Amino acid sequence: MQYWLMKSEPDAFSIDDLQRVKIEPWDGVRNYQARNMMRDQMKKGDQIFFYHSNCDVPGIVGIMQVEKPGYLDHTAFDPEAKYYDPKSKEDNPRWYMVDVKFVKKLKRTISLAELKEQQPLEEMALVRKGNRLSIMPVEKPQWDYILSLL
Repeated sequence: MQYWLMKSEPDAFSIDDLQRVKIEPWDGVRNYQARNMMRDQMKKGDQIFFYHSNCDVPGIVGIMQVEKPGYLDHTAFDPEAKYYDPKSKEDNPRWYMVDVKFVKKLKRTISLAELKEQQPLEEMALVRKGNRLSIMPVEKPQWDYILSLL
């Protein structure tokens, strides 16, 4: 099993939205490095921290898991879709997505500020300067340590 962190702006899609729908395609990722992780590395059952970004208190708000591994992001082919990409073709796709399943909402947000204060997390991609990826791997010891903060 692998561990991940995936970011979403709560105004676009929040942990409460995922709790309501239970399973959701994680579409619209338009970064090649993040795409490669979804396409090539994420497997059914992998655990994911749900992270709210671009909000008053950015941080980890819940846990989800991969329900369906990487498959074509069909929104790239639809001219009416928000994430349409005219250069992505069904016979030569650029973008992929995974389906994620709600596991639980945390009782509190583990804020980015709090995460940055934790010495055991100093090598975590999320807290390193300049890392803006919306999807990133989390090492098992980091995963366990973050859960111990609850």
